[in-house]
Amino acid sequence: MKRYEYVPIENTKMFGAKFEGYREIINEYAEKGYRYVGYIPSEIAGILIKFDLVFEKEK
Repeated sequence: MKRYEYVPIENTKMFGAKFEGYREIINEYAEKGYRYVGYIPSEIAGILIKFDLVFEKEK
């Protein structure tokens, strides 16, 4: 059985896309024993505004 964690990431710029801090989050979860498996867009308005990073770990 696997456990999943979802971490929201948001665009920090009004025009264009600039996502910050995602590398640190991926490294942090890797240290906790999670594996990065992908992302799920949660808000799009012409550009990607928000998405969730998805991590998994064996229970």
